[in-house]
Formats: sequence, structure tokens, C-alpha cells
Amino acid sequence: MPYPNTLIFVDLPAEDPTAAGIFYAEVFGWENEPRPNGLFHRLVPGGFFRHKDGSDSEIANLHLAIYRTDNARPYPDAYGAPPHTVAGPGRKARTWILVSDDDTPERILEAAETRGAKILWRDHFCKEFNGFNYAFMDPWGNEIVLWVKGGVNPVIPDHYTSE
Repeated sequence: MPYPNTLIFVDLPAEDPTAAGIFYAEVFGWENEPRPNGLFHRLVPGGFFRHKDGSDSEIANLHLAIYRTDNARPYPDAYGAPPHTVAGPGRKARTWILVSDDDTPERILEAAETRGAKILWRDHFCKEFNGFNYAFMDPWGNEIVLWVKGGVNPVIPDHYTSE
């Protein structure tokens, strides 16, 4: 079997990539790399994926990027790919973030909401994938789902919804 195609990163649209880069740096503690400032920002979480024993693997974490909606690059035309607006209401891609053992979903949700995000849901357990999840919509309409590993024999609080 040939080597599979590899996901390298995902771009989120925003009318203001500079503000979006700052938002994600402050909410998640990621490095915000303007490339160039205001047009495209690469967000670098740093660190490496971890082995089950908690030690770092040799695989670096994936990156997330923010691109300016009115001039999505790269594109052969100097004015970028149309349409030049963010997607309207309705379903679109979601970005899943694994919450570090050094952080909490409550802190992330509070930081996001303070900076203009809308909380979509809290306190849900997904048995199929053994994880607790929470979600918010950033100020640019992108849906972010937080994931916390359930671990062995997870205790699900009574107030949580589950499936």
C-alpha cells in the first residue's frame, strides 16, 4: 500500500486574521506567527504528540492557520479566491482541540467567551470515543470543539449529557 496523503494543517477564515491570531494565542497559549501580518497567520501549539506513558514522541503537533476571507492565499489571482466572505449560518467544518492535562475546558471557555466567543455547549460525554466535550463559536463563526480524554472507567457527573 502506498504512503497515505498527509494532513498538514487546517485554515480557518476570518475577516481580521490579526485579531483572530491574537484570540487563539490568548485562549490556547499558542504561538501566533503572522505570515504576513493581517493576511495569513500560522498558529503553532508547540510541543509534540505524546506516547501513552506521557513522554514526547518525535511527531510535532499539527498547526492551525487563519486566512483573510477577502484575499484567500495562495491563489493565482492577486485578489484571492472568491467568495470573499465567511460562510453563512449552517453546518460547516469543526475544529477539534485536545485539552492539555495542564489546562481545563472551563478556563478555555471563559477565556474564549471573554474575547467574544459564543459558548455552544458544555458538559457532554461521548461514550463511543470516551471523551468529555465542550464547544464554542469564535467571533468569526468557526466552531471549536474541546475534547478531554475520559480515561479508564470515566466518572460522568450527573449534570452531563451523554451519548
